[in-house]
Amino acid sequence: MFEGLNLGNMGKLMEQMQEKAKEMQEQAKKVELTAKSGGGMVEVKANGAGEIIDILIDNSLMDDKESLQILLMSAMNDVWKMVEDNKKSQAMNMMGGFNPFGNN
Repeated sequence: MFEGLNLGNMGKLMEQMQEKAKEMQEQAKKVELTAKSGGGMVEVKANGAGEIIDILIDNSLMDDKESLQILLMSAMNDVWKMVEDNKKSQAMNMMGGFNPFGNN
């Protein structure tokens, strides 16, 4: 069942995966994701690491607290989904480069 598995390479493989994960985290901070709500009245930007880096709010919403809250929540939820999707995509790309069975 495990004929092709080279256990001697597993430690090396784990080191490579850890290094690749660190690299991905650094690259994620450079990615900008933007979500808008209310036809662009609220815009939330996050980096790929999930940190909110900017929020833009149309001045017309400053007197309508309830609408502002709803639109802000919507944009933030959307940008968080984008961040999670980006992380999943990056993880899939990282895993695609590794073969634990040593059949390169």
